[in-house]
Amino acid sequence: MSHLTNASDSQVNGLNSEAENFFSLLRDADQNLWPGCELTKLSLIVLLFHTKCTNKWSNKSFNDLLGILQLAIPNGKCLPKTFVEAKKVIKTLGLGYEKIHACQNNCQLYWKDKANDDNCSICGASRWRMIRGHSSSTRRKKKGIPAKVLRYFPLKPRLKRLFMSKQAATLMRWHEEERIKDGALRHPTDSEAWKSFDSKHPDFSLDSRNVRFGLASDGFNPFGMLSSTYSGWPIILIPYNLPPWLCMKESSFILSLLILGPSGPENQIDVYLQPLIDELKELWEVGIDTYDASRDGSFMLKAALMWTINDFLAYGILSGWNVHGGFACPCCNVETCSRRLKYGRKYCFMGHRRFLEPNHKFRYDKVSFDGTEEFRTTQSRPSGTTVLDQLEEINNFENSQTWKKKSIFFTLPYWKSNLLRHNLDVMHIEKNVFENVYGTLANIEGKSKDNLSARLDLQDLNIRAELHPENRGSNRLYLPPACYALSRDEKKIFYTFLKSIKVPDGYAGNISRSVNVTKGKMFGLKSHDCHILMQQLLPISLRGLLSKNVTAPLFDLCGYI
Repeated sequence: MSHLTNASDSQVNGLNSEAENFFSLLRDADQNLWPGCELTKLSLIVLLFHTKCTNKWSNKSFNDLLGILQLAIPNGKCLPKTFVEAKKVIKTLGLGYEKIHACQNNCQLYWKDKANDDNCSICGASRWRMIRGHSSSTRRKKKGIPAKVLRYFPLKPRLKRLFMSKQAATLMRWHEEERIKDGALRHPTDSEAWKSFDSKHPDFSLDSRNVRFGLASDGFNPFGMLSSTYSGWPIILIPYNLPPWLCMKESSFILSLLILGPSGPENQIDVYLQPLIDELKELWEVGIDTYDASRDGSFMLKAALMWTINDFLAYGILSGWNVHGGFACPCCNVETCSRRLKYGRKYCFMGHRRFLEPNHKFRYDKVSFDGTEEFRTTQSRPSGTTVLDQLEEINNFENSQTWKKKSIFFTLPYWKSNLLRHNLDVMHIEKNVFENVYGTLANIEGKSKDNLSARLDLQDLNIRAELHPENRGSNRLYLPPACYALSRDEKKIFYTFLKSIKVPDGYAGNISRSVNVTKGKMFGLKSHDCHILMQQLLPISLRGLLSKNVTAPLFDLCGYI
């Protein structure tokens, strides 16, 4: 009850001026176009905007359509006359965004004290695009067309809008008031990281309406063409106050930044995160006066960023850790146990047995692993303070094998004390694991991890003697068949079973369409298809085909993932 009592003490009852203006604008925009019409002025404008973007209409064609609609429908004069006027309607309701010019080389943003600069203060590149058709000596700058633009969607107006809905405002307290508290992990609220944050910042956790975010980001091709080099990096915030069946819905995601350009921001992504980080700092230190429709009163809303969610490459970009090379594991940090393979020319990581219990039998098993016994203790995950100490010791990040930068997230006052700062997106990992396992079992050319280089590395490490290449004369090497490789007849049984699979609608894609029994391969699998195959179908399809010493650990892996 303390969460309710303390929150209500600091609340001012009734609408504040900003909420009154918002509801007034919403009432005006939410009137039916004419009696009996299912569309309102606002819904029509939103539909037109969506159609314009989807079909790549020009502003002039949009203006022409608005002119026709004003003549064609009753009360058409209530509609905006031009595209600019339509944008104003959207913007007054807090649905707009800011354009911030950026250096074409990702060095800086043209904002704050650099808002009026024409050249980058770091690399000297022009802020503006160059006119085509001119030689390099006569090429002129054309002001008005920036070389690169960051689209920033302010967070505070959207949080205010969220609490102006009674239903949404009530759901934002779900994690404290309605969650089942029996110790089971159903929601991030049940995690150690959340509880640790509450204990370190009791003033913040006092009001259950304060928002906790996760930040997700990844690069993608907005045009869906593999040949295109254009890149898009959306920065999405996920409000974890909501129940699990809502917080992960697309309608609950908050798009904060959109970074578009010929190439991704890579290690310079911190440059583009500055507006968001500044706003998160303000939301932590000061807060914003927000109207809560569920309690008919205003309060000071605060927000915090709990962690990020990415694939492994984006993990390195956001955290600053070098995820390539011999120190690729961010959890093991500088204690990463790695070895560069002589023939495969890649790093392998074989120190995983130190995370087992001290008396586990695998610690003393030389034959099944790398020919050594493991006596080291479990490596603890580095804390934020440890990371900052390591960063202070690095003078040149370009030559560093560990940290490549000091992440901008450490400018948040609470970031270094967060128990869990970065998460990996399991979807990407599971898909990669399945493709590697399947490629090796079926011996798919180009995808199997069992090849000549791997066999030569086993010979070099002096382990798994039964898999070492054999010299059959005339400089020909013979690779003995592995116990985990499917024979031709076993492959036919494997693919025939998968071809016959039928699942309910909405459960998974039609996996049977991706199976070609004649050619003996699968193709076109989506991430969710790999998830279903790895967790449920692979153990069934392999049962009875391979020996128990192969299937037992493989089935355990499928159950774990």
